[in-house]
Amino acid sequence: YNGKLIIYEWVRGWVKAVTMAPNGDYLSMEPIMANLDFAAPIDMELGPDGKIYVLEYGKGWFSKNPDAGIARIDYLKGNRPPLVSSLIIEKPSGLLPYKLIAKVKAKDADGGPLTYVWNLGNGLKKTTNVPELQHTFTKAGEYPISVQVFDKEKASAKSKVISVFAGNEHPKVDILLTGNKSFYFPGKPVNYQVLVADKGAVVNKERIYISNSYTEGTDLAGTQLGHQQAAQTLIGKSLMAKSDCSTCHKISGVSIGPAFDKISAKYQKEPKAVDYLASKVIKGSSGVWGEVPMPAHTAMKETEVKQIVEWVMSLSAKETNIVSLPTIGKITPPETISKNKSVLTIKASYTDMGARGLKSLTTTNTYNLKSNVIHLSDIKDFYGFNRDENELFNLTQNNGWIKLSLIDLTGISAINLVVSSQPTDAGYDVEIRLDQQGGMILGKSNLSKLNIPIEGITDNKFHDVYIVFKAIKNTNKATISLKAVSVESK
Repeated sequence: YNGKLIIYEWVRGWVKAVTMAPNGDYLSMEPIMANLDFAAPIDMELGPDGKIYVLEYGKGWFSKNPDAGIARIDYLKGNRPPLVSSLIIEKPSGLLPYKLIAKVKAKDADGGPLTYVWNLGNGLKKTTNVPELQHTFTKAGEYPISVQVFDKEKASAKSKVISVFAGNEHPKVDILLTGNKSFYFPGKPVNYQVLVADKGAVVNKERIYISNSYTEGTDLAGTQLGHQQAAQTLIGKSLMAKSDCSTCHKISGVSIGPAFDKISAKYQKEPKAVDYLASKVIKGSSGVWGEVPMPAHTAMKETEVKQIVEWVMSLSAKETNIVSLPTIGKITPPETISKNKSVLTIKASYTDMGARGLKSLTTTNTYNLKSNVIHLSDIKDFYGFNRDENELFNLTQNNGWIKLSLIDLTGISAINLVVSSQPTDAGYDVEIRLDQQGGMILGKSNLSKLNIPIEGITDNKFHDVYIVFKAIKNTNKATISLKAVSVESK
């Protein structure tokens, strides 16, 4: 590719190399990695390391795309090293004896055989010729698991490192809902129950944290982050209780060292407080809070020290001092739903007390319910329609359908459509069908009445629902636009 012009196209998602004559005239063009589908490449730069970095916008317009990101293109000459895509641990924790089952997804780009060298921590390694390993740990501890994959030329690639815990098992957290499992409805309570089980230990209800929030559209990244932050404070508190911190510090009150709430208040506005305080804990400190020095804690892991500091900082952070919801209760959505905050997320987490010198383990769970008003941008499967830049579906043929994928129909009494048509008396039937475009008819109407009652489905399963438009006669001159879809509860 020396001397070639590398170009990319945003809508079509391709990358190509252009060969030019010495005077700059176009000679030819060839695809680069035609087997890959880039998600709307919007910028591309050649890095100082000779690799190409591609900024992918994502395939949705004006939305927070889950497929957005930065991709790197490497040029590998000669024998290519293996590609490791993922390391999978079937069960990352368990009571003793703990049986580890690890699998790696890897391939040799040149089609040759692979060898797998598994690192099980504490200098223990095992070699296999298959991408799976089973090993039993009989001693309690935290073990970093990874694998290095070699090809026949000894070129290799490493997986990420995943820590497993022998001697303590992650607690189980379940969120149970009554009623519809896909949607919530304005002003109608959502009844929930959170169940927690901690194998080998008694559940401490004070360590259960439950909350709810409303997030934008189907972009749930922020939801997961908020959930993890809530659980993080509990992890830090547990680590503190197992350390020697409480010897010199109290949460609130006089001791030989400053109270945790005073430390939190002092550094609350410092953007790098966690890193600064963690460094002080590990290296030791003196002269800040008085004459008594704090000894160094060089044996503590930096990640765990930071978790303790994050808990300390949460003591004065008003936004994190939120009382947990009860384990059994109901959440009543507002009568007016904001389009920008249309996903109700129920979050539950539990942090155990640890076991046999092991740190505490946290399990989090979330349940997401969409507003009963379905965003047209969420609809991915359709036929006979063209979606325009305003996310409206315009019927381009006499017949067409859109699919609502895997929704719960429990308690749903009707499907409402907002449709504009020219002429207004265009002859179309609208059918609501179950599981496939020719499936059982749940409801039927025409363009004059678009609140369509449907037959009740009570099997507690998720179904595809097809909204089918059928011309009563040849109406090629009619213009039909679907503007909105919503579901109605009993």
